[in-house]
Amino acid sequence: MERAVYRIIDANFNRSREAIRVIEEFCRFALNSGPLTERAKQIRHELSSAIGRLNAGRLISSRDTLGDVGVGKTVDEQLVRGELRDCFTAGCKRLTEALRVLAEMTQTQDRSVAETIEKLRYAAYTLEKDIALFSDAFEKFTRVRLYIIITGNLPADIISLTCKCAAGGADCIQLRAKAVEDDKLFAIAVEFVRICKDAGVLSIINDRVDVAVAAGADGVHLGQNDLPIEQARKLQLAPLIIGKSTHSPRQLRAACEERPTYAALGPVFATETKPTAEAVGLDYVRQATGILADTGICNVAIGGITLDNVEDVLRAGAKAIAVCAAVTKAGDPAAACGALKEKITAFKHGDG
Repeated sequence: MERAVYRIIDANFNRSREAIRVIEEFCRFALNSGPLTERAKQIRHELSSAIGRLNAGRLISSRDTLGDVGVGKTVDEQLVRGELRDCFTAGCKRLTEALRVLAEMTQTQDRSVAETIEKLRYAAYTLEKDIALFSDAFEKFTRVRLYIIITGNLPADIISLTCKCAAGGADCIQLRAKAVEDDKLFAIAVEFVRICKDAGVLSIINDRVDVAVAAGADGVHLGQNDLPIEQARKLQLAPLIIGKSTHSPRQLRAACEERPTYAALGPVFATETKPTAEAVGLDYVRQATGILADTGICNVAIGGITLDNVEDVLRAGAKAIAVCAAVTKAGDPAAACGALKEKITAFKHGDG
């Protein structure tokens, strides 16, 4: 029986290491997230350290792959994976299952090892949740190139502009209606979300996490003085895209600690939408690109961007462009969206 225990520990130690490596690679190569990659790596190292406290000689000598009756046994579709996310999900399930077995078996050999592994099992559950929430929002937002902000308080104008921008090629639209009473804001938000969803456009609500969640929006955008991202996540019923406004490298580094889906960089140029805000210039966009390089956090440049200067902003490193007045105050908002989208797309394909 003693040898059987070591065989089980050895098999599940190998299984859990393989699983956490899949998770680690998903964070590293699919999400480009240094922090999440590091957390997966930490679990792997702590697991190896814990098992290393057992008798290594007995562990390896117990291995009998040729005599293992479970080798070669499969069930239908056991290794069928339709996409990369399926590999990640399967890896998470294998990891927690193997850790549970290890916690049970190592109890018979060293209770301190079992306690460590049990803590790692709960850390794995938390990591799976954090990766899933981050990756869902990341995958949606990484496709965004043109982001329109609709600022206003008149329901008819908001709905009209939403329809025109969606038709013009916007990838994401934000509703910013600060002076509207809650009941009216919710009614507008519901219609706003419906229009965006029907058009395949992401819907973002400015400031109000409660309204975003209640209306079924894809996300919320938070300013420097709004609800902290950690608290916003506690209110979500499904993974939310969460954006954060930043105006300096210091604010951006602080935002990175909160792990938003994207950081808004600006205002790049002077803007009528926020006339008192000091322009941060293209240098901040360039700096931000370096700061965000290994975080997996997307960026959106905002503030005073027009058809004439959008290529300069893209050249500075912006992955997406957010505009308000350049589209919403245009004589033909749909055409203005189309022109911007065309220029952004041409630049991204190397024609700019």
